[in-house]
Amino acid sequence: MALLFLASILETLIVPIPIELILIPWMISQPSAKWRLAAVALAGNLTAALIGYGLGGLAMAQWGDTLISLFGGQQAYSNFESRFDANGFQAILAVGIVPIPFQIAMLVAGASHYPLPLFLLAALIARGIRYFGLALLVALVGNSATRLWRRHSKPVGAVALLAFAVWAYFLFVS
Repeated sequence: MALLFLASILETLIVPIPIELILIPWMISQPSAKWRLAAVALAGNLTAALIGYGLGGLAMAQWGDTLISLFGGQQAYSNFESRFDANGFQAILAVGIVPIPFQIAMLVAGASHYPLPLFLLAALIARGIRYFGLALLVALVGNSATRLWRRHSKPVGAVALLAFAVWAYFLFVS
């Protein structure tokens, strides 16, 4: 279990390979532990989310003025920050559920000083849906879960990513 916790931390912070690639087979091979495996993966993810949030805040504290001027100036940052403050919870939920890197949500939330309890709640809900949803899938369909995941993960991920991009465009750009 400690290895899964560490793998979940690394996947959330730096490794671009989804933890589900090891989580699903592990849940299938140890069906009595599937809920515990989901909980350990979630705990690792939330631990990494705290680190990423802190790194986002640190980056803004250290290089904020330089980054803001480099990427569009104070007015553009203020506009983004106010939109994130108004819709950040939904943005964090979306990033946490769809299979795109969660680093985006962590860093932006920390950099914009989004309220930490709300960030953690959104991360808990979003990643809880993913990990416990996998455990439920394994409980319902057993070994065929692997085949289902392999067959549908890329198309579902692509559609979800496209939907998120469209949503983010209308939320933050328009």
